[in-house]
Amino acid sequence: MAFISGPRQVGKTTFAKALLAGRGAGNYYNWDETTFRRLWTKDPSQIVPEDAYENKPLIILDEIHKAKLWKRSIKGVYDTLRNPCDIIVTGSAKLDVYRRGSDSLLGRYHHFRLHPFSLREVLTSEVEPIISPDELLDQLFDNSQLFAPDSQDLLMQLNQFGGFPEPFIAQSQRNLNLWQRSRIERLIREDLRDLSRLPELSQVEMLASLLPERVASPLSITSLAEDMEVSFNTVKNWIKYLKALFYCYEIKPFSNSLPRSIKKEGKLYLWDWSEVESDGARFENMIGSHLLKYTHYLTDTGYGAYDLKYIRNKEKKEIDFLLTKNNKPWVPIEVKLNDEKPSPNWKYFMKYLKCDRAVQITSKENVFKLYEQDGWQLLVVSASIFLSYLI
Repeated sequence: MAFISGPRQVGKTTFAKALLAGRGAGNYYNWDETTFRRLWTKDPSQIVPEDAYENKPLIILDEIHKAKLWKRSIKGVYDTLRNPCDIIVTGSAKLDVYRRGSDSLLGRYHHFRLHPFSLREVLTSEVEPIISPDELLDQLFDNSQLFAPDSQDLLMQLNQFGGFPEPFIAQSQRNLNLWQRSRIERLIREDLRDLSRLPELSQVEMLASLLPERVASPLSITSLAEDMEVSFNTVKNWIKYLKALFYCYEIKPFSNSLPRSIKKEGKLYLWDWSEVESDGARFENMIGSHLLKYTHYLTDTGYGAYDLKYIRNKEKKEIDFLLTKNNKPWVPIEVKLNDEKPSPNWKYFMKYLKCDRAVQITSKENVFKLYEQDGWQLLVVSASIFLSYLI
């Protein structure tokens, strides 16, 4: 079995149906359909067709986590399969939360996280081989890959409209405004209500409206609590729910072997970076979302334990992102909107990170500058080039 989770309206159902069309055998079931609810309530095993052995069908269960005792029922179906069958379960916040609620399905499924569009996805509709992490830096620093001539234009479109399919495809600011308002209302008025039973939904909406201006900066829950005139723990709890709803995500600082580094204060980013008004913060958010997608992909597909961190010390010296592999520094990445000059923070942090290569990304087009430092290399590169190597 495969569980596919991700933000609302990111394309989970469309993706699953595309897999089903490619398979040619199987069925799609949605919990919101009355006929399927009756079938599931009566006998969940009936979702598997009788000719499963001949065709090895693909069974898609969309929003099945809304069913009572759904994990127990799926476990029963899976454990009593008489013939080979693949099962995909899709869902957003509830699926991701309930999936971790117990270990009743342990060892029976793989979990995959679906993200908004990345630059590489919108550059081509063809399925291309993914560059393995072992080859990524070699190819990037050698600039050995050809890129589409319109990659800079597509990057700017992603930056403006975000990576969610509907507003990106529409390419309309008015459509984006309506879509954003509808999405936030549904996240809080429907999903949060069902997930938490919180009575203060209007206050959570107010909190969500304050977060875009705090993107790309260390998050101060104390400051938010003062602004909203509620307790520290209340704001902390609300942000936890907004993370579970895929409204925002937090990147924690990396502190191993770094002197005077901060250890707790994370930086917050939005899944829909088009909400961020500041050009610099929105660009950094877009890069961070691409990097998070890449680390999730590498982890979910078995390349290793990859994670996304950032670096900051008490003197406020900072590197925006750090890709880690098995909790060890792998690639530090700095993001500058228009600056092509190497950040002065590189020399300070690189002697502690013990990385051979580092990357500084700019929004400018056709930038590719390689600097040789004391035992390590720094590549200053256009985002349209760098992001083309990621998934």
